[in-house]
Amino acid sequence: MENYDFELEMQVRDYECDIQGIVNNSVYQNYLEHCRHKFLHKAGLDFARLHNEGIDAVVIRAELDYKFPLRPADDFLVRLKMAKQGRLRIIFKQQIIRKDDEKLMVDAKITAVLTRNNRPISPDLLSEKFEAIGVKMEEL
Repeated sequence: MENYDFELEMQVRDYECDIQGIVNNSVYQNYLEHCRHKFLHKAGLDFARLHNEGIDAVVIRAELDYKFPLRPADDFLVRLKMAKQGRLRIIFKQQIIRKDDEKLMVDAKITAVLTRNNRPISPDLLSEKFEAIGVKMEEL
């Protein structure tokens, strides 16, 4: 993924690994989510404030392709590119790249929707925040 909207550097912690000495498959979703949250914070979006206004971002689909495993103390980058699909869906195309050799470890597509009082709403209300940091939600 050449043009990404955000990148976060992280390091594998020992307790994230299973008996095989590799990162447990479920932990990768935590890495991806942490990157999305940092990106949204960079855009000035506060989850608590949005929630208090009745707006929540909800993941409705997670597609992960595991290519190679990360191991303890590996430094890696989590990248994301944001897009829009239809009227309601927000797509986060994400990758986890091992830093030392730039090897693709995980390729992911996370689909989310915004809800207000548990009903789907258009993500367009957040477009201004994203455009302020130079991110335009392109249509897929």
